[in-house]
Amino acid sequence: MSEPHPSSANRWIIALAVMSATFMEVLDTTVVNVSLPHIAGNLSVSITESTWVLTSYLVANAIVLPMTGWLASVLGRKRLLQMSILGFTSASLLCGMAPSLPYLILFRVLQGTAGGVLQPLSQAVLLETFPLHERGKAMGFWGIGMMVAPIFGPVFGGWVTDSFSWRWLFYVNLPVGAIAMFMTQKYLVDPPYLRNTLRKVDYWGIALLIIGIGTLQLLLDKGQDEDWFHSRLIITFFVVAAVALTTLIVHVLTTEDPIVDLRVLRDRTYAVGLSLITVLGFVLFGSMMVLPVFLQTLLGYPALQAGIALAPRGLGAGLMMPITGALVARVDSRILIGTGLVLASVPLFWLGEIDMNAGFWDIFWPQLFQGAGMSLIFVPLSTTTMASIPKHMIGNATSLFSLMRNLGAGIGIAVMGTLLSHFQETSSAELGARITPYDATSVNTLAQLTAAFRAAGSDAATAATQAYAAMAGMIQQQASMLSFITLFRFCGAMFLVMLPLVLLMRRPDMRQPDAPPVH
Repeated sequence: MSEPHPSSANRWIIALAVMSATFMEVLDTTVVNVSLPHIAGNLSVSITESTWVLTSYLVANAIVLPMTGWLASVLGRKRLLQMSILGFTSASLLCGMAPSLPYLILFRVLQGTAGGVLQPLSQAVLLETFPLHERGKAMGFWGIGMMVAPIFGPVFGGWVTDSFSWRWLFYVNLPVGAIAMFMTQKYLVDPPYLRNTLRKVDYWGIALLIIGIGTLQLLLDKGQDEDWFHSRLIITFFVVAAVALTTLIVHVLTTEDPIVDLRVLRDRTYAVGLSLITVLGFVLFGSMMVLPVFLQTLLGYPALQAGIALAPRGLGAGLMMPITGALVARVDSRILIGTGLVLASVPLFWLGEIDMNAGFWDIFWPQLFQGAGMSLIFVPLSTTTMASIPKHMIGNATSLFSLMRNLGAGIGIAVMGTLLSHFQETSSAELGARITPYDATSVNTLAQLTAAFRAAGSDAATAATQAYAAMAGMIQQQASMLSFITLFRFCGAMFLVMLPLVLLMRRPDMRQPDAPPVH
């Protein structure tokens, strides 16, 4: 028999309580990005050193994510949630007061550790609080935090930093944390099967998880800066992560009470859902990295304006989330996911046709439609993936779900940065090879440039040198343009490649109050 659910009013109060804290935590994954120069200047460090403010948070976040289900079973979900909110809010205060970079990094580690459990916990709470036929609405509400917060993070961060100070990026978390703490204390109740559960501590699993996930996140975050496998440090990270994670998988499959329970992967729909959410994280965050770079380097946008250019994606997702949540109970989720994959891919191919003369609306409309398409993927995927998971395993399942989304994001950012550099080099070489004395277009362009520089007052020799330099710049610019176009099309193709996987998912009956668990 299914557990009784809270009243409708209380359900949404609980949803607001857990999502206010989670929105705050997800926002902090990107809100600091545009403020790094200010932090570096204020704390008298280099920009490169200041990037550890981001890295430390992401590493701590990634490590604690898969442990959330186990921690909730030991401490109780309500207690763990309150500890997380209190820890995150307190660490935010300390980050704002940090007198130096080492202290700021330490407090960001504490903030990432405390906040890491909020994503899977909030999803688990919503899945258990709402009956199955209303989970689409709940996941629509959850999706707003998961997808919209990181998109608006750079915009909000830039505005706060310019208007006040980078320290206020952390201070604004204090009232939100206090309100979330009050509401969770008043309205949230642990389900019976999570109360007073004593479990053996899997010390080996915890150690392997920290080493494996921590080094993997460091590899992804620092790989591009260190030139990947040309760096001994990156090779070391790779070997350590591979050995630790392989050993962890063997360990959790053979131990009686593992830190992460992989038996949930026996559910085919859940396993497919993990693959899809990884790709979604890859494309969402990868394209979020590529588009601002394109706008700044080729179209001349300032950093804050480039961040604002991503806002239509958040607007499209935010508007579509409630609609998608209502559709989940009426339409086959697989149809919604497939439609979302196609709809989200079209704007990327649309951006793949862009040129140097692109204006505001050429960026606005593809972003708006892509946000709507991603909401059509995210909401039914979150609902369908968890529909057949037994209630006592939902915490563990949501932990892995959030972990794979975040790892997909890290891989997407790393791969996009690497591919961008690679495509720029190859495109530049290919275009440069076409500039020969036997190519009429090249000869005419060079002559026109030389004449223009001579008309501006340069002598013949100087004008020729300037013309060659100008032509080299034009080649680099066009090579960059081709690189961005290729990346946009690549992201669009990734969505379409995932379409066959949707057919492997089972259709949950969302009309029933609660579906029986699949063991």
